[in-house]
Amino acid sequence: MLRLGVHVSIAGKIYEAVDRANALKINTMQIFSRSPREWRRGSIAKEDIEEFRKRVKQSRIRPVFVHIPYLANLASPFNKLFYESIKTYIADIREAEALGAQYLVTHMGSHKKSGERRGLKRLIRGINRILESTEDTGVTILLENTSGSGSWLGYKFIHQAEVISSVAQKSRVGLCVDTCHAYCAGYDIASEEGLEMMLSEIDSLIGPRKIKLIHLNDTKDKLSSHYDRHEHIGKGRIGLEGFARIVNHPKLRDVPFILETPKRKEGEDRRNVEAVRRLVSL
Repeated sequence: MLRLGVHVSIAGKIYEAVDRANALKINTMQIFSRSPREWRRGSIAKEDIEEFRKRVKQSRIRPVFVHIPYLANLASPFNKLFYESIKTYIADIREAEALGAQYLVTHMGSHKKSGERRGLKRLIRGINRILESTEDTGVTILLENTSGSGSWLGYKFIHQAEVISSVAQKSRVGLCVDTCHAYCAGYDIASEEGLEMMLSEIDSLIGPRKIKLIHLNDTKDKLSSHYDRHEHIGKGRIGLEGFARIVNHPKLRDVPFILETPKRKEGEDRRNVEAVRRLVSL
């Protein structure tokens, strides 16, 4: 069965996100557990967590993904930000566990011109500390690929492969593949050959079962542009034919798809969900 969802707003009370997901008739979802552009100001109220879990249990939504806020940077060469980021990840993993979420999605961070090698070493060191401090939880960290702008890590899958092969708790680290980011990083997944090449690269470097999530986004920008501007499904450079191959690919049959497409107007999430459903088994 197709696992299809969207990134859902937590405006109001966090448990209202479940109602929004149910209204879209989706069976998986992604949220921020708090503001994505601020450091933690407090914790979610216990009764709100309980209500969130209750509503998820009553729905058909599974799994639940939590995306970590953007400020954390485990690849930073600056100690203050590095150690603050570790604290943030630990707190967010424990919060995700409390909410009943199975996965924490994260970008791999920016080395801030200190070099990819140093950035990857910092990232591996940070993830090892985080996993060790949260080994009593069942939450898996998913490393998301990036488009390759600036000093961001993760624009080629050898970065994720190095992290996964180097951490102590390998079973608790997986991969989130963003289609917009992959295309803009130079993987021509709009074509059949390009999609097969990317999946073969992941197979050989990391393993097919490490893909735990696909962020299904079209892109406004050209191949290898290194930009990160999401577009509605079929309205960008990847196109409907490209997405039909992705959602029907046998290697991705059991992988959840989460849409992070634009939300400029009312009803756009519903239209994108319906666009994907029409592509299934084409």
